[in-house]
Amino acid sequence: MSSSPPPASSIRRGIACGAAAGAFWGLVFLTPELVRDFTPGQLAAGRYLAYGLFAALLIAPRLRSLLPRLGWREWWALSWLSLLGNTLYYVLLAQAVQLGGMAMTALVIGFLPVAVTLVSRGGAGAVPLRRLALSLALGVAGIGCVGYESLAAVSLGGDAAGLARPGALLGFGCAVGALISWSIYAVANSRWLARRADLSAHDWSLLTGLATGAQALLLAIPAFVLTAADAGGAPAHSSEAWWRFIAVVTSVAILASIVGNAFWNRASRLLPSTMIGQMILFETLFALLYGFAWEQRGPSWLEAAAMVLVTASVLGSVRAHRVHAPAPAAHAA
Repeated sequence: MSSSPPPASSIRRGIACGAAAGAFWGLVFLTPELVRDFTPGQLAAGRYLAYGLFAALLIAPRLRSLLPRLGWREWWALSWLSLLGNTLYYVLLAQAVQLGGMAMTALVIGFLPVAVTLVSRGGAGAVPLRRLALSLALGVAGIGCVGYESLAAVSLGGDAAGLARPGALLGFGCAVGALISWSIYAVANSRWLARRADLSAHDWSLLTGLATGAQALLLAIPAFVLTAADAGGAPAHSSEAWWRFIAVVTSVAILASIVGNAFWNRASRLLPSTMIGQMILFETLFALLYGFAWEQRGPSWLEAAAMVLVTASVLGSVRAHRVHAPAPAAHAA
């Protein structure tokens, strides 16, 4: 049984929410550069401890009414969704940024529209794959440019900005791992939101924060305690570095994990499953903007080509969905 595509008005609102989520999510690519002397595990633990704390504070007034509506299936889903979409994803992403740079990582993550489209086949409002063939081909070409540049950085001992990136290939591998992890999360999370339509997108985001915060408590042990033990108990960072770390992870927890996730969950309910992944374009573009500003450079020709190809891929997919959307007048308010 096929489902009708969403109305054009819902698509416009969904795109606006996707753009807002991308603007906030793009900040997570900058975080590993702001506190480079901390490990990816410490960044993930710190960010998600803060996320869990704020989520608990925000959901506390409604938790008593929500708990009876949640069974073990929901908590299990929240746990593995949190692992794929938050904890594991961010550890891999932070490692990719520190090893391969922000631009490379952002462009690999920009391949998410292609990956999510392929994973989400058969979902509600899905456009036939043949109508997305050109869009998918452009996305594959874009990621090919990024992969080639990463391999070139390894062979030349540097990247387009003239910076030594001896771990560029490993960074590329971590970025691909993050891509796979988040692709599965995006589709599964969208389906759970549809399954539990009685729960608001904001509440689902905060419940995800609770599950992620619990995972961060477990991650904090090897990330902080065991790291200090391996260092002989000597302080690895100054007090100034710790305060900067706390400020950065707290800010990204609020802006990316709470505000950004709320916009994303709203977009997930407004857009069809094959289109929601296309909204990652905004995260990619904002991350590139932040990254080039941080590195004080423009894109290399391969990065520029990848940006054009990925953008064309996403716009082509958006057009394929909008062409087959019903007229706004046919939609009851």
